[in-house]
Amino acid sequence: MNHFEPPMKWSDHEDIAMALYEKFGDDFTENKIYRIRFTDLLEWVLTLPNFEGTREQATEGHLEQIQAKWVYEWRDNQ
Repeated sequence: MNHFEPPMKWSDHEDIAMALYEKFGDDFTENKIYRIRFTDLLEWVLTLPNFEGTREQATEGHLEQIQAKWVYEWRDNQ
């Protein structure tokens, strides 16, 4: 069975956060996630498979939301 995943956009904060958690696992703790520079976070999101947003569409608000959701995702898995 082919599982089709719709492409992620900048507004899909939770999906992006889950993808980042899957990618980095426990390499990043809560404190480390909150210390990630937005320039780094932006690059990582842009390289996620299935991500269709552009650099120009990224906003600080999106990055803050992604960061917060990533922390929740990390906590849920502890």
